[in-house]
Amino acid sequence: MHSREQEASAGSAGSARPPLLRELLLVAGLFLVYKFGRQLVAGHTGEAFRDADRVWSLERAVHLPGEGGVQSLLLHGDTAVHVANTYYAVVHFPVTAGFLIWLYLRRPEHYVWARRALAAVTAAALVAHLTFPLAPPRMLAEAGLVDTARVYGPSVYGPPRTDHLSNQFAAMPSLHFGWALMVAVGLIAASRSRLRWLWLLHPLLTLVVIVGTANHYWLDAFVAAALLGLALQAVPRPHRAQDTAGGRRGRPVPAEGNSLVGAAR
Repeated sequence: MHSREQEASAGSAGSARPPLLRELLLVAGLFLVYKFGRQLVAGHTGEAFRDADRVWSLERAVHLPGEGGVQSLLLHGDTAVHVANTYYAVVHFPVTAGFLIWLYLRRPEHYVWARRALAAVTAAALVAHLTFPLAPPRMLAEAGLVDTARVYGPSVYGPPRTDHLSNQFAAMPSLHFGWALMVAVGLIAASRSRLRWLWLLHPLLTLVVIVGTANHYWLDAFVAAALLGLALQAVPRPHRAQDTAGGRRGRPVPAEGNSLVGAAR
C-alpha cells in the first residue's frame, strides 16, 4: 500500500512538472526580452541623474539612514569590500538559477509558482526601468560614495558610455534584492527543514552588498520588495499533498504560501 502511495505521489509530481525544453525556451526568452528592454533606456543620462537627485532628496526627507554608513563598514578592510563586490558580481544569477532548477526537480508545483512570480516582478521592474531611469548612488556626486567595484574590483560594469552589455541606469527597483527575496521565500515555502529560515540571510546579505557597494539606494530594495509582494498576491499559490499521522492518503493543501508567516511547522 505504501509503495502504491509513493508511486501515486511520484506520478503527481511528474504530471505537475512542465516540459523541460519549453521551460528552457521560456526562461531564455524572458531573459532576452528583459536585456533588450533595458537597453532601450540605456542612454537617458540626463533623466537618470535628475531622478537620482530626487531619490536622494526623498531618502533624506524621510530620514532614511545614509548609504554611506553601510559602505563605511565594508571599507574597513580590502577583504570585506572585495568579497562584497564578488558577491554582487557572481551570486545573483547562479543562485536564482539553482533555486529554479531545484524546484523544478524536487518541487515542480512550487517551481511553476516561483517562475511566475519571478517573471511578474521582472516584467514590472522592466516597466519601471523604462519609465524611471535612475543613476546609482556610486555615480551621484552629491552622495559622496566610492564606486567600490571600480576601485577594489571585481567589476561587472564598464564606463557607462561604452558599456553596451548592461543598463547602468536601471537602479530602481533592485532585481538583485527582489530575486534574492523570492529565493528565500520560495525555499522557506517549499522545504520543511527547521533551518529553512536561514535562507533569509541571502536577501539580508544582498541588501548590505547592493547598498554598501553603492550600486543601489535603500528605496530600490523597498520598491523591489513591494513589487514582489504584489506579484505573490497575484500568482496562485501551489498545493501539495500532506501526509496524515494515521497513514491516510494526503489531500492537496495550500503550501506555505505567499508570506513567510505561513511556513509549515
